[in-house]
Amino acid sequence: MKENLTEPDGRSLSEIVADRLIKHIVEEGLEQGDRLPNEKDLCDLLQVGRSTLREAVRMLSSRNILTVRHGSGIYVSEQLGLSDDPLGFIFVKDKVKLVCDLVDFRMMIEPRVAAMAALRATNSDVEDLRRAELEVENKIKAHESHSREDSIFHGLIAKISGNIIVPKLEPILFNAIDLFVTLSKSHLVEETIEEHRAIVEAIAHRDSVKAYDEMILHLVNNRRYISSLLEDQRIEQTGGEY
Repeated sequence: MKENLTEPDGRSLSEIVADRLIKHIVEEGLEQGDRLPNEKDLCDLLQVGRSTLREAVRMLSSRNILTVRHGSGIYVSEQLGLSDDPLGFIFVKDKVKLVCDLVDFRMMIEPRVAAMAALRATNSDVEDLRRAELEVENKIKAHESHSREDSIFHGLIAKISGNIIVPKLEPILFNAIDLFVTLSKSHLVEETIEEHRAIVEAIAHRDSVKAYDEMILHLVNNRRYISSLLEDQRIEQTGGEY
């Protein structure tokens, strides 16, 4: 006999099963990319029918918790719980102001993260960071967009810091970098190369103060450039009048 999964709070059966699936992932210690039991076994485990299970899986897929690979199975998402645009930045009309505010946000977080990374980096971490920095440099020198590689570089610093919360901010970080690269139109590329190198060297030497300072310098230069775009925008809107 199937378990009674009705709840007094009005949740649907599919919502209850979705919660049960999350609990299963946590209790079994499943990680990103791991495969869940097949559909039949999950139905038996949760004591529900296939239609209810499939609806619960669809709910979790929309939240980027599960990924369904047809012909293969159900997997824990590689970007667990993360959406590409969790804060709806796509709907912000003034992209220059948005980037400016995103850089301000990064300045509140990333210098401290770089300092933590310098204190906790292993030799292997430093090697990975050097490779990530080189990927950014190669994209810049090839005159190709480096936003993805730049995001990976900064995301790796966040991971090395050892803080489990900061990497979860990656979608915000990626949006900030992607928008900045788009707006800057290849300006500051040489500065980016040199500043990234300086950050890596500070972390490699386990110098937390210098890592903090180098990240501040990198973000201040970004902020200064965006501020100049904002000023140009203001002048254009007012016709040059103060």
